Amino acid sequence: MVQHGTIPRVQESRQPLSETRVESDPVAQFAQWYEHAQAAVKLLPDAVALATATRAGQPSLRVVLLKSFDGHGFVFFTNYRSRKGRELARNPPATLLFHWGELARQVRIEGRVEKLPVRESDAYFATRPRGSQLAAWASPQSAVIAGRGPLERRVAAFARKYPDGVPRPPHWGGYRLVPEAFEFWQGGEDRLHDRILYRRARGGRWRIERLAP
Repeated sequence: MVQHGTIPRVQESRQPLSETRVESDPVAQFAQWYEHAQAAVKLLPDAVALATATRAGQPSLRVVLLKSFDGHGFVFFTNYRSRKGRELARNPPATLLFHWGELARQVRIEGRVEKLPVRESDAYFATRPRGSQLAAWASPQSAVIAGRGPLERRVAAFARKYPDGVPRPPHWGGYRLVPEAFEFWQGGEDRLHDRILYRRARGGRWRIERLAP
């Protein structure tokens, strides 16, 4: 059994995060941190936990990959019929959480999720490897299946059906989370972490506040 306190802690940042020195736009602040993460995190700096919930409030959580972001929102792709797709169709509020342990940093982004236009989903799907394209057709994501064999046979069947180019399945595409709040968390000594909250205010401006660790 691993005893409490025996796991080495990641070296936390000694540079404080100040609410008076961060960018006025949280997307610009995220872009800075994301650039640092891409340089420091060896494995999937674009991995982000996506939290959704049913209408009844039952939450679920999984990791997706961030594909792009700008002032309009944060984009990821998936199967519309998956559990997350079904939950988002009925209950569009969602949360993204980036965790970059090497930097002792986290970013939480809350907002509502909307589907991307068809042309944007088509354009991205065309850039995917052929194997990933075929898997998007073959996998009834989140459904119970009899085994790996039937899934592999479905992939082979779609490979024969689409020998030259694979079109995007109508049940697969992109989502954009349109943010309403950001929290930037930076680890500090003695657990005096810095937490800077951005909340959307009137006129499209952002209110910046500090949270207690």
